[in-house]
Order: sequence, then structure tokens, then C-alpha cells
Amino acid sequence: MTKRFQGKTALVTGGASGIGKAVAVALATEGANVVVNDLHLEPAQAVVEEIVAAGANALAVAGNVGDPADVKAAVDAAVHHFGALHCAFNNAGISGPLGPLTDITIEGYHQLMDVNLHSVFYGMFYEIPEMLKAGGGSIVNNSSILGVVGEATAVPYTTAKHGVTGMTRAAALGYANQGIRVNSVHPGYIDTPLLAGIPREMYDGLVALHPLGRLGTAEEVAQYVLFLLSDDASFVTGSQALVDGGYTTR
Repeated sequence: MTKRFQGKTALVTGGASGIGKAVAVALATEGANVVVNDLHLEPAQAVVEEIVAAGANALAVAGNVGDPADVKAAVDAAVHHFGALHCAFNNAGISGPLGPLTDITIEGYHQLMDVNLHSVFYGMFYEIPEMLKAGGGSIVNNSSILGVVGEATAVPYTTAKHGVTGMTRAAALGYANQGIRVNSVHPGYIDTPLLAGIPREMYDGLVALHPLGRLGTAEEVAQYVLFLLSDDASFVTGSQALVDGGYTTR
């Protein structure tokens, strides 16, 4: 196993489950000090205990990514505890309200935008100054296939994820000459425990959307995220990295 992140500190939001957990564990395995940030402390601490048991370093920090004060606190905790910040995976998100645009409440729309879009701005706003102090760094923002294509029944989600795509590209241009790379990752439907309770017919329908004939795994997305965060991707910035089983090629 390579140690591409030895001596580096990484912050992962939404790190207690799914793709976030897979990235946090993989980063730790490759030598990073990992800050696992999630809405609730207990599940974040469980991931930290798993990482520490494997011989790596990690810290759990609870907070609402839709609140800039909580985002700042997570970044400050990373720097205070480990001395610097070098990498960040801005991953936390919710599915939010679904249905025709006019059936969605204004409150539901705002809540989704706070968590899925504004949080990415808050993250970079506080992460980038610390990375500049550290001599550079790498950020990956979790967008979605719906950050490059549309879905009629997911208007707020699609809007937020397109926003993440654009924000990533703009930030990449703004800091390319200062040693900070910014990329976005765009997963297709990923086979996580959240899908365990859906009807088989619905699950098979999701599979059918992917030309590879299956859903992705959190670990497959994590490997792409680690590549983008690592020096292996030293000439990659402003990219939209699709991990979608061919979903968007149709």
C-alpha cells in the first residue's frame, strides 16, 4: 500500500457514512491525518475509532455544513489538532425534496441549497487560506451526475450540483497559480446501505440507467477522489471527474 498522504492532514465532510467514510478510511490507510466531520458526533467518532484501531490518526468533529461557523470550527480543529490542512473532500449532502418544481416548498429548496451548495463555498472559504499557509493543497468537491445533466424530479438537487460544478471550475482558475488544485467528482448511483430498503423493481431500474449494468461502490468513488487529492494528479485542476458507469454517455 502506498503512503501518498504521509504527513498530510485531510478534512472530510459527511465522513461518517457512504462515500465520505470510504474516502476517510482510504486517506488514513495511505498515511493522512483525517478529520471526520459529520452532523452528529457519535457516527463520526465510530469512523475515527475504526481508523485509529488500524494504526492511523483521526479526529471527529460534529457540525452542520450549512452553518459557516460550524465549517470554520471544523477547519480550525484540523489545524489546531494536526498543525496544518493540506487536503479537503467537501462531500456532505442530502437528497432533499423530489417532485415537480411547483410541488417543492421554498423551505425545502433553501435547506437543500444550504447543505449541498453553500456548504461547498463555506468549505473552500475557510480551507483555502489554511492550505495557502501550508504551501498548497488539493480540494475535491462532491457533485453528481446531476451536476452535468438534468433530472425533472430533482430540481433543487440538480441546481445545487450544477452550482458545485461551476464553483469548482471558478475556484480552480482562481488558485491555480497559488499551488491549490480544485476538482469535482460526479458519482452515478452508488450502492450504499441507503438503497437497502427500496423495492427490487426500483433498484433494478437504477441499475438499468448505467451501461456497465450495475451500481457503483463507495470504494470505487473513493479511489478516484484519492487520485485527485494526491500528487499523482498534479496536472489536474478544474476537472469534472465522472464515476458513473457510463450514465452520462447516453
